[in-house]
Amino acid sequence: MAKVIAVTNQKGGVGKTTTCASLCGCLAALGKKVLAIDLDPQGNFSFSLGADADDGYTIYDVFKGNADIYDTVRHCSCCDVIPANIMLSGVELELTSVGREYILKEHLATIAGGYDYVIIDTPPALSILTINAYNAANFLIIPMIAEILSLQGIAQLKETIFAVKKYYNKSLEIKGILLNKYNPRLILTKEVEELANIIAEQLDTDVFEQKISGSVILAEAPAHAKTIYEYAPRSKAAKEYMNLTYEVLGLEKPKTTEKKLGRGRPRKQRRPDEE
Repeated sequence: MAKVIAVTNQKGGVGKTTTCASLCGCLAALGKKVLAIDLDPQGNFSFSLGADADDGYTIYDVFKGNADIYDTVRHCSCCDVIPANIMLSGVELELTSVGREYILKEHLATIAGGYDYVIIDTPPALSILTINAYNAANFLIIPMIAEILSLQGIAQLKETIFAVKKYYNKSLEIKGILLNKYNPRLILTKEVEELANIIAEQLDTDVFEQKISGSVILAEAPAHAKTIYEYAPRSKAAKEYMNLTYEVLGLEKPKTTEKKLGRGRPRKQRRPDEE
């Protein structure tokens, strides 16, 4: 059965979608079969992975009971994707039946056996979609940036996570807090990191050792419908996300041994006295 990871923070602009797409790319590069689920009505996760959300069924149709979850899957370059579009924004008002918090979990149980990992991108709000993601997930990853407002978002999220663990999903585990757009040279970054460690302790988790630096190339990749590992596998950002993936999986990072080259050009032929 697949391990389900939801990436969440009620504040927008903290790198949730980028984190989701990058994890999908890195997991796929490690030979894992991955299913990506977009629960954000903006559909940015779908777009980033090259899934057309305007042609065919989407996750909205699953919540409404209009389609089976198998019918919503798109096969993209690095993984399978269940897309979302703006129609999903009406789910909050349209779903009034008992058990609406478990819709995603029940449908996902029928398909998760075909995958190693399921990555869920959640909306920047504490809605029925977020609750569905928490109920279906084994693990949560909480991305944030080094700003006080981003930190406040996690503090508010804490109450919801505790409530879900108490009433819905007792086995839910917070894998860690991820610091995005990390710049260790800024005083504010260090101050926010210290506060993040305090909140992580309250959530019974840790701040990931691997931080993600700010990078223009991360913004370029979605325009090509590629993950960072597909678009620029040798970039610093791709290496950071791959290291994060190893950390999420609980694996030791492979040691890289760089061969140092001597100065000057190598001789093509031996000198007579060397023969």
